[in-house]
Amino acid sequence: MGKKSFVKDYMTKDVISVSPETKTTDIIELMQKSHHNSYPVVKDGKLVGMVTAFDIVAKEDSETVSGIMSTKLVVANQNLSINDASRVMFRRGISRMPVVDTDGTLVGIITNTDMVRSHIERSTPNKVEYFKKTMEQLYGIKTTLRHMPVETKKLRPTQDRVYADELEGRAYELEKGLAEPAIVVKTGDRWILVDGHHRAVASTQRGYETVDSYVVDLGTDIKLGMEKTADRAGIKTFDDIEIIDDDKHPLIALTESMQDQESKGDD
Repeated sequence: MGKKSFVKDYMTKDVISVSPETKTTDIIELMQKSHHNSYPVVKDGKLVGMVTAFDIVAKEDSETVSGIMSTKLVVANQNLSINDASRVMFRRGISRMPVVDTDGTLVGIITNTDMVRSHIERSTPNKVEYFKKTMEQLYGIKTTLRHMPVETKKLRPTQDRVYADELEGRAYELEKGLAEPAIVVKTGDRWILVDGHHRAVASTQRGYETVDSYVVDLGTDIKLGMEKTADRAGIKTFDDIEIIDDDKHPLIALTESMQDQESKGDD
């Protein structure tokens, strides 16, 4: 299916950061020089907040960054896939997302511009065409490719689990008409779901009768390796897929720092 891209492949590692003690006047000067309108706030190497031009304009005057910075942040792990990172940023309406390691140390920042660059670089060769050619080479056949709706009840899943929080993201995309098509292989009279399990499960949950799909038709009946694996795992329908709800996606975190908790105590 081609090389998967991660945040670490596209993030900026040399990040301009400030400290909670940085003067607000210095931030304004920094914005004018660097042409960025937001900066991570770091203390002892750990990410503790973000400060933006909006914070300076809209919040009460403060001599230092600590009085105006936002401390409730959406952050990414560097091993998060680019696709998942872009969905998080889109859903949250943010243009720059700090990247931290497991200790909360700032290791980079990922931006909307990085997302566009990654999409351009990954769009050729198209992963559907890549998969189609792989099938042809693997089995010595000529396949056909169609973009079409496939009945949800016909799809045979090949993945044993999905994440609840990612289902929410796919459901949003489906409602807004933004979801990417799934990739399906038609072999004999079977419709095997190769890529797009979160989209398909979200469609099923919402009672959609079809899933927008790219269908690679093998033109013959070949038992795929992924089918055999799904057979051994007992995965035949979407009811057999486990929805992981108790440990949300391990690489996306909504963090709240001590400063934010303390400010709530003053209410």
